[in-house]
This record gives sequence, C-alpha cells and structure tokens, in this order.
Amino acid sequence: MIPATQIKTGNCVVLDGEPHVVIERRHVTQGRKPGKIQLKLRNVITGLSTEKRFASSDKVEVAALEETEMQYLYADDNLYHFMDTETYEQVVVTADLIGDNRYYLTDGSLVTVMFFEGKPVGVNPPSTVILEITQTDPGLKHATAQAQLKPAETNTGLRVNVPGFVEVGDKIRIKTETGEYLERVT
Repeated sequence: MIPATQIKTGNCVVLDGEPHVVIERRHVTQGRKPGKIQLKLRNVITGLSTEKRFASSDKVEVAALEETEMQYLYADDNLYHFMDTETYEQVVVTADLIGDNRYYLTDGSLVTVMFFEGKPVGVNPPSTVILEITQTDPGLKHATAQAQLKPAETNTGLRVNVPGFVEVGDKIRIKTETGEYLERVT
C-alpha cells in the first residue's frame, strides 16, 4: 500500500481485486477543500476505463508486476513492438497502455515492459532519453541558457520548450518523468 499522492502514470494498482493501469493522473483542488488525486484507470483484464478520486491521505494497493527489460523495435498503427533481449521473444503493447511514454521511444532503445500475469500492462522508459529537434523557430544570435524558452518538436512528436540557441537537427536530453529539456547533446 502506498499513499495516493505517490501514484504515477503507468503504475498498476489493484481496485476491487482487479489490476488497473493508471493512464492519467491529476491533482484536483476545489476552493479551500483539501486536494484530491484523480486517476483515469484502465482495467487490465476487461480493458474498460474508469475514473476514481482519492483523498491525499488514502492508501492504494500496488499490483505485483513482473518487469522485463526489452528493446523497442517499431510502431504499427496503435501497436508497439518490443523484443526480449535474452529470449528474442516479441511482445505487442497497445498505445493506450503506453500513454505519453510513446514520446520517449526511439528505435532500438531499452525500456522496462511491465507484465501482470503474463500480459503486458505498461512501459517505463529510461530516466532520460536523447531526441532530435525536427521543428522549432530559428535560433537567436547570442542566445544563452538563461534566455527565454521557445517551443520545439522532436523526432518522436514530443513538444518541449528549449532555450533559444537550440536549432533544428540538434540532439537534446529529456527527463522522461517530467518531459523537460535538460541539455543539448553534442
């Protein structure tokens, strides 16, 4: 059991005896009332989605998951293909189970695929990834790291704010937990 405040997108929790993957997590406040954690969940067994609110003091049971390091191969429509690097067995995970973590998948990258009773229920990318900028406004002359941020898009479709000196073709390091720019990679 963990406090509801520690639940993150991609976690698998047990509700009413069945495993649910957290698809979306929001902290909701209403006036002077204490904050609540609102979760959008998908039942791993039935595939049905539901929403549930928890008080900050509530405890939630985390499902026992098997974690396997796998290599990302490719995406085909809403299906993502992964391969176990030891057994070469391939697994397909649907886009709705991956959620926003799809933006951190690059060809050949190693990720952790989570299984519940042999069925894939989610994917955790590494803590940081290197992505290439495919679209952004032109760089500003004499821009520094303290300059204003500008919007940019990466080769995976992730939209991120970057410093003014970052240009199309540059590679940047992203923190996957928050989706924030960390540094330009040379």
